Amino acid sequence: MPEEKAPAGGSPPFILNQKVVYPLQGVGQILSITERVFKGKPTQYYQIFLPVTDMTVMIPVDKAVEIGIRAIVPAEKANEAFEIIASDFEPVTADWKMRYQMNLDHLKSGDITDIALVVRNLYHRSKVKELPILERKLYDSAMKLLIDEIAFSLNLTVSEVEKKVHERLEPLGKSLAMIDPDAEDEFDPVVVEDDEEEEEE
Repeated sequence: MPEEKAPAGGSPPFILNQKVVYPLQGVGQILSITERVFKGKPTQYYQIFLPVTDMTVMIPVDKAVEIGIRAIVPAEKANEAFEIIASDFEPVTADWKMRYQMNLDHLKSGDITDIALVVRNLYHRSKVKELPILERKLYDSAMKLLIDEIAFSLNLTVSEVEKKVHERLEPLGKSLAMIDPDAEDEFDPVVVEDDEEEEEE
């Protein structure tokens, strides 16, 4: 195994054993900071374990912040995410493809408040009309990312956070479920990529 060394040129942005957030992957822990030769040049790497996928990744220290890796949010930010999912919901476009891209962009940002928006938007959309398969997967991913980070931030169990999230979503969900889905704009079929699943009829 490569010998662990302190990165040259100053302290790294994250430290050994720190829990961090990897965009689209979730919470991980820095197992080591190692040096390897890449293209003939010594390069420092974080070795990050991601429990949600049971996978360990190697990320260059000097690229970590650039690709969106960040520290777990403080309690204040986690509570702000709770406020977002409980806030008033304004229906978004009925075009599922446009809606999917908008929510995917939010998720890619890695910001917990953007992730909370995705959870809120897709949860309430699902109460009006069943989500297409791609959007359902996006919702499940966003929910997992949100719950895991809040649990670490507030030092709560996953089940405790799940309960708090659903308590905040459900009051709005019940009222939106009464909206007639037939009153929406007629669905306009679109062609999706071969590796994507089409909108359910």
